[in-house]
Amino acid sequence: MSKILLIEDDRALFEEIKQQLQQWDFHVYGIENWEEVMETFIRVKPELILIDIQLPKYDGFHWCRMIRSQSTVPILFLSSREHPTDHVMSMQLGADDYIQKPFHLDVLVAKVQATLRRVYNYNHEEQRTTLTWQGAIINVENNTVTSNDGKVELTKNEMFILKNLLSKRNHIVSRDELIKELWDDKRFISDNTLTVNVNRLRKQLEVIGLGTFIETKVGQGYMAVDEGV
Repeated sequence: MSKILLIEDDRALFEEIKQQLQQWDFHVYGIENWEEVMETFIRVKPELILIDIQLPKYDGFHWCRMIRSQSTVPILFLSSREHPTDHVMSMQLGADDYIQKPFHLDVLVAKVQATLRRVYNYNHEEQRTTLTWQGAIINVENNTVTSNDGKVELTKNEMFILKNLLSKRNHIVSRDELIKELWDDKRFISDNTLTVNVNRLRKQLEVIGLGTFIETKVGQGYMAVDEGV
């Protein structure tokens, strides 16, 4: 049974979400003291985090930064705010998805299940734990890419995208295909979210000299260039 940390200060909504998730055998934990959010995260060791943006003391973006500084656990934002910059900000901080309030609880459960399947099952389906690309070593177990110019750690979304592109090196992978692979059902994800994730992946790879090898094919998708193939 997966543990979910639900960081939500609306008690009525917290209980509603908790009851729904418990019906699917998830263990749901909340925040009792808003001075001890990180302490609760460390103690619970959740497999997934649901977090509101508007919270007491510090907002959800703050806690996302703190969590991402020490963990790649999947994070799904919940928010009633409609400004597109909030969506973009959440993706740039390393969140896995952004769910607009009000939402149907069945949609929330579907997103949680899809994220957990993607994050925790794909490594078991892949026998090889390392890949090589442009002279770099991609470790799919610890989500790192190492080249002669250094080493970067990717989020699970970024690694999943990179693995999908590398599975079809020098061939275009359509945006629809990536969305379907990433979130199981493209009705539950926006096209803009994929763009943000790919841009963040490319920026990470630029640090170690590999950014230019992820090419955008306008109107088609993306391609991982491998001169060794």
